[in-house]
Amino acid sequence: MKISEEVLCLNDELIALRRDFHQHPEIGGKEFRTSQIVEKYLQDLGLETQRMADTGIVATLYGNRPNGKTILLRADMDALFVEEENEVPYKSVNPGVMHACGHDGHTAMLLVAAKVLCARKDEMKGNVKFVFQPNEEVGAAHLMVRDGVLQNPSVDASFGLHLWSPIKSGVIGIKSGSVMAEMYNFKITLVGKDGHTSAPEASIDPIICAANIIQSFQTVQTREISSLKPTNIMFGKIQAGTSSNIIPQKLEMEGSLRYLYDGGENSEENPRKRMERIVKSVCEAHRIDGKIEFEVSNYILINDEKIIDFINSDVVPKMEITHNEIQAYQCLGGEDFSEYSNHNNIPGAFLFIGVGNEEKKTDRPHHSSTFNIDEDCLKIGVELFKNICFAYFDKMEGEEC
Repeated sequence: MKISEEVLCLNDELIALRRDFHQHPEIGGKEFRTSQIVEKYLQDLGLETQRMADTGIVATLYGNRPNGKTILLRADMDALFVEEENEVPYKSVNPGVMHACGHDGHTAMLLVAAKVLCARKDEMKGNVKFVFQPNEEVGAAHLMVRDGVLQNPSVDASFGLHLWSPIKSGVIGIKSGSVMAEMYNFKITLVGKDGHTSAPEASIDPIICAANIIQSFQTVQTREISSLKPTNIMFGKIQAGTSSNIIPQKLEMEGSLRYLYDGGENSEENPRKRMERIVKSVCEAHRIDGKIEFEVSNYILINDEKIIDFINSDVVPKMEITHNEIQAYQCLGGEDFSEYSNHNNIPGAFLFIGVGNEEKKTDRPHHSSTFNIDEDCLKIGVELFKNICFAYFDKMEGEEC
């Protein structure tokens, strides 16, 4: 894979930025220090910055054709409530908070890409909107859209990158169609009748009802939906009761639903409709007053076929990426980048950069306390951002917005 000299010259700065962000992680919506650094960095490049969604930062680089196309490049900035166990010089100094998903690297890559592109703005045949988003972990991209990130100038195409430990270091995940799941968080509330465990017949037990619902939900994945349509229903939280000898009146449980296909919003075959049916029928059988509530976290992320064709035909050859350095990749993780692309009918692509290296211990799962990235792969992200911009503007030359 070819990395240009202009990017290689900034590699030390790139790693230093990433390590600084890693050492000072901030939870979504509270990226105060990170935002200040991003804001100053962009302003020092001569860019005018704008705040969105409180801690979000947006800046637009205008090329030599004001009426040219506008590309959106996005990085997320938030960290997670995780206590870091890595013994590294740049270990988190904030107790219980850690960059356990690679967002520190995303922010560093886009900042350095902005520096590279600003240095060559006279060659740019279009505009680049740099978007540094807060709170991706809870799907806050819609707040950026609400505040006008897709307007002034209007965005014609959007691109995002994610450092990804399940993929081998140096390999790029490129695929058209669905690449990350539609995700809903759900909460089930069950209300029965409390009483003494010595006389269960005098009570109505929500716990046995909950157990039946949990078991029945598995049939949605394994008996009602084709195995060719990945569907994932997981419970992460169950709360009920105050003592071992009391049948509780109320039980609450929460989980997540993910799927990688068009669920048919109004169809009875929609996974949410199926879950509602099970809750209703099981509760009736157990004489329980129950309900299930859904909250969308992320819409399905779909890579535009023409944009992926463009990347394969115009970007991959320029970077001299070999067949062994490309992998068609999709997963059941959620990603709110869909707000900048298919959910708002903007053609876009979301690519994965592999950072998994067993020898460097960077193959650990995302969101784990030992997660880390192979920093040698950061420059790939910068090079990708740069080449995507120039190749896109060259391809679109002569077309007006």
